[in-house]
Amino acid sequence: MASVPFHYVELRTFCYATEDEHRVADALDHFLPSRGDDDPRDPPELERSETEGFNGDRILVFSTRLERADDVRHVLSVLAEADAMDQVLDELDDRVDDNCAFFLSLDKQAAFGGRTELGEGITLRAKVEAYPAKRETAVENARETFADLAAAGD
Repeated sequence: MASVPFHYVELRTFCYATEDEHRVADALDHFLPSRGDDDPRDPPELERSETEGFNGDRILVFSTRLERADDVRHVLSVLAEADAMDQVLDELDDRVDDNCAFFLSLDKQAAFGGRTELGEGITLRAKVEAYPAKRETAVENARETFADLAAAGD
């Protein structure tokens, strides 16, 4: 994939009081590129914020925003491992909003185990490149990208 069809990718997950925060961070790391010792670039940074649930319990929010083309390509290559690329293609009209943002929910437990599956726990939001910035153009650009990913996964 020479060109990158997204301006950026954001990933976010919650860590509830009953979960181990290191395991939750590891689940999110499944989608992030690692940097070798010979790579001068800084690794993507996980932002961590704390909030409170309805009953006063602590909730940690882990998030990151990837803007480098290589980092976005890495996330797309991890998404290509999912068995549900055909399902994503079928639902694409519902997954792109009027602001040209693409949304996907990923299984947090599977990600912790090193697998990529649709599910709940991790939210992916990606800004689709579209010129002009219209929803229909964004859907077609995303469709082309995910069709390529589905074909690469076959």
